[in-house]
Amino acid sequence: MANQTTGARLYLTMIGLLLATAGAVFTWLMWRSFHRAGGIDGWPLVPCVIEISEVEERRVDPDLPPEFRFLIGYSYEWDDETFESDQFSLRGASWSKRPEEAKALMEFYPVGSVHECRVDPLNAENAVIHRESKGPGYSIWFPMIFVVGGLGVVVGAWRRKAA
Repeated sequence: MANQTTGARLYLTMIGLLLATAGAVFTWLMWRSFHRAGGIDGWPLVPCVIEISEVEERRVDPDLPPEFRFLIGYSYEWDDETFESDQFSLRGASWSKRPEEAKALMEFYPVGSVHECRVDPLNAENAVIHRESKGPGYSIWFPMIFVVGGLGVVVGAWRRKAA
């Protein structure tokens, strides 16, 4: 096989670095999400009283179907102080085209019911009633493949072939 030109090597290096960078960014994002979810697990559980439980509807465009999400509001006590929160999770409740998802949450968290919420011990005004998924941590290997593969492309571009 003919020797690669410097231009071809530089092109492969750019492609490899792009792949590695994209993989590194997604690896970091997934690690951050996993780490944040693990941190919430360490927050203490306290009883909270549901004060608002409803379904919000929005229509982004008149030609598109409506979207729905669950809205919640609750109060809780921490260090003899009463706080209020409307955070379902750190990311909030997601919008969906299926109203039954939000309605099921509304039925699970009826107004006046008592549930457990997690309170940030460093900032008691920050509380969530639903934990984050640790799923990104279990899938972090996938973007790492792009990091390794991209770096492999760079190394392969500059490796001398045996004659």
